[in-house]
Amino acid sequence: MELVVGRVVKPHGITGELVVDVRTDDPEDRFAPGNRLLLKPSRGGGKPRPVDVQSARPHGNRLLVRLTGVVGREAADALRGQLFVVDSEDLPPLDDPDEFYDHELEGLTVRTVAGQEVGTVAEVLHTAGGELLSVRTPEGREILVPFVSAIVTAVSRADSLIQIDPPEGLLDVESL
Repeated sequence: MELVVGRVVKPHGITGELVVDVRTDDPEDRFAPGNRLLLKPSRGGGKPRPVDVQSARPHGNRLLVRLTGVVGREAADALRGQLFVVDSEDLPPLDDPDEFYDHELEGLTVRTVAGQEVGTVAEVLHTAGGELLSVRTPEGREILVPFVSAIVTAVSRADSLIQIDPPEGLLDVESL
């Protein structure tokens, strides 16, 4: 399984540098020059391909990353929206009970606080606005649930369950 450690936002300048939203607690280590990461499309799967970090530097809350072989604005723009991922087997265990790797959430059952089963987490989406749980309903529909504490009230890996308190309209068929 893969864990997202960054997302390409856009190109920076004309030389091929990338603006990257950081999705890891250790960006200095993950994006260190010489490191090999995997890059994959943000939706629809697709096979990840290895890329080598040539350089990385802070840019506000983001990083400016240069990859070996990515030269020019057009080449950088072609990577817009793609995700940097690492293999979950290479990850240390998380100490904080309120932090989760994507692969730990995928496959969990989603239920409302009232006990209504909503579906199963198919994927964790990393967007500019934050993380979303893509929940597949028993009827095959997709519901996007913002992964924020006001909506996701409890996560139990032991019970394979995520409890949500959805705002009005989130689960309505008409809004899908």
